[in-house]
Amino acid sequence: MKKLLAGLALAAAMLIGADAFAQMRMPSKPFIVLVHGAFADASSWNGVIRILRKDGYFVIAAANPLRGVKNDGAYIGSLVTDLKGPVVLVGHSYGGNVITEAANGRGNVKALVYVSAFAPDTGETVAGLAGQFPGGTLGQALAPPAELADGGKDLYVVQDKFPAQFAADVPAAQAALMAATQRPLAASALDEKSAGVAWKSIPSWFIYGGADRNIPPAAMAFMAKRAHARDTVVVKDASHVVMVSHPEAVAHLIEEAATAK
Repeated sequence: MKKLLAGLALAAAMLIGADAFAQMRMPSKPFIVLVHGAFADASSWNGVIRILRKDGYFVIAAANPLRGVKNDGAYIGSLVTDLKGPVVLVGHSYGGNVITEAANGRGNVKALVYVSAFAPDTGETVAGLAGQFPGGTLGQALAPPAELADGGKDLYVVQDKFPAQFAADVPAAQAALMAATQRPLAASALDEKSAGVAWKSIPSWFIYGGADRNIPPAAMAFMAKRAHARDTVVVKDASHVVMVSHPEAVAHLIEEAATAK
C-alpha cells in the first residue's frame, strides 16, 4: 500500500510539473526577459516584476554576467532561444547594449524596451555614447579598478557616492543596500564595440529619468529618436534606476510593448 501511495504521489507530481512546464512553454502572453545593467543586480527589477506577474506575464530577471557585450549578449541570447514563444527583451543601462546584441538573429524577439539604457549603433561603445553628451558624472563616482587574477579589471561605484550618483530618488536605506549588493562591470566592456543592431529591425520603446546622472538624458533622447521608438517616456526628476523608483511607469511601458501589433 505504501508503495502504491508513493507511486501515485510521484505520478501526480510529474503531471503537475508537466502542466506547469507546458504553461511556461506556451504562454498566452509574451515572455518578459529583464536584463539589469552594471552596478546593479536582478533584484533591481523586483517592483516591476510584481506588477507584470500580477498582470499575468511570465517574467525572468536574468543574471547579466557584465563581462562584455559579445559574451553577455550570447548568454542572454541563449536564454531567449530556449523560450519557445514571443519575447519582450528589456534592458537597463549597459543592459541595453546586451539586449541589442542578444536579439540579433532571434526571430521570437517581438520588442525591445530600453530603460535608462544604451541603444548602440554598429561600432559604438558605452564610453563613446556617454561621452557625446554633457551631464554624466559616473566617472567621478567610480572606485579605482579592481585587479583580477586574469589581468582584467572590475569597476565599482564607491558606496558612499552610490545613492546620489545612481539612485537619488530611492529611499536612502534602500539605496545603501543597492550600493552594497552592486555587481561590477568588466572595465573592458566600456570600450567594446557593438556588432549587430537589433533596434533597426525590431520595434523599440524607451523610458528614462530626467535627472539621470549616469547616462545623460540628452544621450537617451538621441538614441530613442534614432531608433524611431514607438514610444518614449521621460519621468521627470527620476534617477538612473527609474525601474526602482517608478516601477509602475516602467511596467506600463513594457506591457505596451508586449501588446503592440
